[in-house]
Amino acid sequence: MIEIKKKKDGRERAILIGAVTQYQNEERLSEYLDELAFLADTAGADSIKRFSQKLDSPNPKTFLGTGKMDEINEYIKANEIDLAIFDDELSPSQLKNVERLFEIKVLDRTNLILDIFASRAQTSYASTQVELAQYQYLLPRLTNMWTHLSKQKGGIGMKGPGEREIETDRRIIRDKISLLKKKLEKIDKQMSIQRSNRESMVRVALVGYTNVGKSTLMNLLSKSEVFAENKLFATLDTTVRKVVIHNLPFLLSDTVGFIRKLPTQLIESFKSTLDEVREAELLLHVVDISHPNFEEHLETVDRTVAEIDGTEKPVIMIFNKIDAYQPEKVDPDDLSPRLNNRHFTLEQWQKTWFARTDRQAIFISATEKDNLEDLKNRLYETVAEIHARRYPNNRFLF
Repeated sequence: MIEIKKKKDGRERAILIGAVTQYQNEERLSEYLDELAFLADTAGADSIKRFSQKLDSPNPKTFLGTGKMDEINEYIKANEIDLAIFDDELSPSQLKNVERLFEIKVLDRTNLILDIFASRAQTSYASTQVELAQYQYLLPRLTNMWTHLSKQKGGIGMKGPGEREIETDRRIIRDKISLLKKKLEKIDKQMSIQRSNRESMVRVALVGYTNVGKSTLMNLLSKSEVFAENKLFATLDTTVRKVVIHNLPFLLSDTVGFIRKLPTQLIESFKSTLDEVREAELLLHVVDISHPNFEEHLETVDRTVAEIDGTEKPVIMIFNKIDAYQPEKVDPDDLSPRLNNRHFTLEQWQKTWFARTDRQAIFISATEKDNLEDLKNRLYETVAEIHARRYPNNRFLF
């Protein structure tokens, strides 16, 4: 895999590239590029400039049109850019063509996320999951790694040494993928047994977009120290803690955060991690309400949970970071302002949310501990109800 190599100051100079299409307008692309810049920062790169182009569909050869790509190439050469990052996944041929044109490292969002996951993996299990996802991403892109052999057309007894090298590498990587899958299957079985052998306690899982405060909330509820940081994907390994509220114990899992355009390779590789969500009896969906795009983040998590068959579960929505929430201000000189949900106060959001869904919801600040007791009481009531239904003979807890 291509890794982001740091300069002496520890940072690389990157440009971000995206497209305005029928599926994402300029505002949506701007939001995605903001997120891509955060991803780049997490990986150790500074975003120097952004480029975009309006297209009916991406150029099959270079993603953007020839003129725009030439403009970007001139900027790269004039400004000592080290890295070009595309917001969408590039096909193997696009990656090959763009790297040949720019003559610098080229990543797409998928590759960047995989790179961050690789740097964040703390255990052998997480490392194995990421390694599998990386090889699955790499396999169809192998031809790009042998461009130095592209001029060798082969001959009698040769049939193209470059092609033969590529096929050898493909076999090696396929074998590696097979071994990693077997290793993960073995670990998954062990972890499944561990989950089934846990005490007769209700299992609760924290889910949410990346960097919404799940680990901070985990620390508060379990009175333990789970790694929490203001970075994307600070948590990769699932952490399970026993939590006791009003003498009622339950198991709480902190899982990997989701993100828009989450690589399918990661969803497949992190099966056991996501099994914690699939097998939980209650989901705590944490949302950063201070983020301007929190509604889209919420929908992204809901879609991912649906993909892993986790929709038929009770959910408590936890709108976190109310201390940082700031509604957009209305211009006092504007006689006919166009108001939207970004102008809502917290009180208006609460009324709006409760009016359009039957999900339980509570608004908190994990860092300031605002409404934490309300959350604990809500948790107690919900978990106690599930416990009484699942373990009717275990009444001593109440």
